[in-house]
Amino acid sequence: MDFFSDHKRLFPSALAFFLFLTLIICIFPALNNQKVYQPLQGSKPLTEAESRGKSIYIREGCVACHTQQVRNVDMDQVFGNRPSLAVDYARNKRLNLFQNTATLMGTERTGPDLTNIGARQSSKEWQYSHLYNPRSVVPQSVMPSYRWLFLIKENPDPGDTEVSVPDDFKKGIKGKIIASQDAKDLVAYLLSLKQTELPKSIPSREFLYKKAENKTEGKSGGDGLPDGEALFAANCATCHQTTGEGVPGAFPPLKGDKVVMGDDLELYVTIIMKGYNGLAPQYGEMPAVGTNANFKPEDVAAIINHERTSWGNTGKKVTAEEVKAIMDKIK
Repeated sequence: MDFFSDHKRLFPSALAFFLFLTLIICIFPALNNQKVYQPLQGSKPLTEAESRGKSIYIREGCVACHTQQVRNVDMDQVFGNRPSLAVDYARNKRLNLFQNTATLMGTERTGPDLTNIGARQSSKEWQYSHLYNPRSVVPQSVMPSYRWLFLIKENPDPGDTEVSVPDDFKKGIKGKIIASQDAKDLVAYLLSLKQTELPKSIPSREFLYKKAENKTEGKSGGDGLPDGEALFAANCATCHQTTGEGVPGAFPPLKGDKVVMGDDLELYVTIIMKGYNGLAPQYGEMPAVGTNANFKPEDVAAIINHERTSWGNTGKKVTAEEVKAIMDKIK
């Protein structure tokens, strides 16, 4: 019992025991994790601009409303091709000496998950318009405007990135809306957020609690197709607008469009599934909406029928069988 009464022996012994437990429980496992915990093959480290954008993302508090984690439940399938894994965050490093690793996984979804936003919405023009005023591309958005990330110039300098927004959102502005360096870096970071394809040696978890597939006919679906109007609103309206008129200088109109009204169905389906950049520089590049959203032939046919019968368009409706034949061909 003398040991417990002798502070010169008790304190060093307690400290040594504490350090021993720290080594066994914390430090050695952490060192082992660093050895075996490697990034996915095919994932890329952030560039200098993307790293600055990540700091701006943190500074502006984006993590308060957006997550970067696809849970393994069916309702999250719209955000990514697979549920997130721990290895998806293996490239996260300390921000600096005073700030620990920022995973930015978030805690709630006031806004949509951003895990795969770089693939889901790869248009820089859309991202700039969305940051300047979210309502310019998503009318129902509750996200605040980040106008302080943009400049107003009467005479833009060479190399400036001009942002195109609808006239209703430029009232009182005299000059051109120019993206600042902070806006460019933030958009670079957002576009870097893409799910890395898993190697064949790592099986992907399945999404749980799958919903029954909705085959209810919509206003423009018909023939047992899904609701084309709802699919358009969820996947296309953010750029082309619910009116089909697009945004001048950013996103082309579908109202009276020659592709929508034309007979080249293969081109039409290819644009939906694989994206399009044939209208640059007048308009921004369209992402592979259909591939990113895992569209089935019935979904594509419903969207095409909606676009061909809306806003005064009088195009010919298509069937899921016609679309499937083209999708099989362009795979």
